[in-house]
Amino acid sequence: MVDPVAKPANYTSGEGAFPKLALRVYPALAGLRLDQALAKLLPKESRSRLARLVEEGAVLVDGECARPRHKLRGGERVDVTLLPRPEESAFRPEEIALDVVHEDADVLVIAKPAGLVVHPGSGNWAGTMLNALLHRAPELKALPRAGIVHRLDKETSGLLVVARHEGAMQDLVRQLQARTVKRTYLAIARGAIAAEGVIDAPIGRHPAQRTRMAVVPGGKPAVTRFRVRERFGAHALLECELETGRTHQIRVHLASIGHPLEGDPVYGARGAARLPRQALHAWKLAFDHPGSGRRASFTAPPPADFEALVEALRNP
Repeated sequence: MVDPVAKPANYTSGEGAFPKLALRVYPALAGLRLDQALAKLLPKESRSRLARLVEEGAVLVDGECARPRHKLRGGERVDVTLLPRPEESAFRPEEIALDVVHEDADVLVIAKPAGLVVHPGSGNWAGTMLNALLHRAPELKALPRAGIVHRLDKETSGLLVVARHEGAMQDLVRQLQARTVKRTYLAIARGAIAAEGVIDAPIGRHPAQRTRMAVVPGGKPAVTRFRVRERFGAHALLECELETGRTHQIRVHLASIGHPLEGDPVYGARGAARLPRQALHAWKLAFDHPGSGRRASFTAPPPADFEALVEALRNP
């Protein structure tokens, strides 16, 4: 179906050298839109990738950029530059500031701000903490996930530990599996919650909304301990300790007992939010240091928006 008029070649642009295909629109494609014809000319490529290539000017029709709905008459030459897929360029160093709480030959402890994605993924292939780590410590490229052994949600702030070599990574993963890594969060929940409690409820994908998590039969075991530090009428400041580390665990568990986090756009209660993100901060982190074997403990004060909310609730 593809009638090449030139062998694939490489060209150099500001982004580097990428494969370039030269194709001919054969008569059977006459009358189709450019996006439709590309789907037939390059059937192994997804329509979303082809659309991205057109949008980024990587597809030329007779030497000119064209819109996806451009109608073809047949016989045109179509040049396609195969720019890398977003996931192929995800593991690139980027100069992004990191708040390093501790650094030695074995580990980095980072205080992640709210809004920073930890690991590249769908919709966030660049500008992540992983990209920042690769810029700060290029040797992390040799490790899976650049040494990241646990994560925080994008809009959750606080502490993360990162391994700097394979031995440290194996040790930290073992500790996480053994539940000896202690992670304590500060959270602001809605409602008159009990003074303390343990939520032991399995978590898995929501049966109807696949982008959400939920307490579901057959989910993975999940345990969250909490206690109230301070009450503010219709809210409470909690300390939450994870025994397990499931996706969205604290958010899902507290919502499941009727006390969602303030500002949580996914699991929160209806009504105006006092914070434009979930009020959750990874406050304390403790683990056995992979180098010395001694217990290491770190704290990170809550960010300004979290503290401002606490003050506003104290002094309504």
